[in-house]
Amino acid sequence: MELYNKLSDVDLMTLLKSGDDYAFTEIYNRYWSVLYLHARRMLHNSDKARDIVQEVFTNFWNKAKELELSTSLNAYLYRSVRNSVLNMIRKEKQENHYLAELGNFYDKGDFCTDVQVNFNELKRLIDNEVEMLPKKMRQVFELSRNENLNHAKISEMLNISDLTVKKQINKALHILRRKLNIPLSLLFIYLNTRS
Repeated sequence: MELYNKLSDVDLMTLLKSGDDYAFTEIYNRYWSVLYLHARRMLHNSDKARDIVQEVFTNFWNKAKELELSTSLNAYLYRSVRNSVLNMIRKEKQENHYLAELGNFYDKGDFCTDVQVNFNELKRLIDNEVEMLPKKMRQVFELSRNENLNHAKISEMLNISDLTVKKQINKALHILRRKLNIPLSLLFIYLNTRS
């Protein structure tokens, strides 16, 4: 492993493309902290910066064998972090916009067409993701959210433990939140307004 830290980025990329996992480890170790600091400087948030860098390295790993760099590895990784940060900021602005509109929608009775269209679109996206949950998880989730059944009743109906019901619901919420990239509060607003 010590040999790898003496290699250039170009050599590491050549090894990585040939399937050498140690080359990836060296690139990760070489660049993680500087990319983290770069992301943290842009976001002013340590957790989000860590998530961004992890996402960049995951994407890098997944496409490393086909990757043809037109710039240096250093420049590529920095640009990837910058683009990911900008995407996150855009998504957060959109989430905040949705939250503000929904707040007006419920607090002030502001039933304007744009708000209703946005809310209906969000409902459609969530419904589609619920349909894609694993069958048993979807069944537990829908009994809880659509039928308003408590954990004990679902447990009894499906002949599973209360703990399993709770875990399935929490997993479903986690999956939906991750896939839709929306705050949990927005997901709860949707779930509490189902007809």
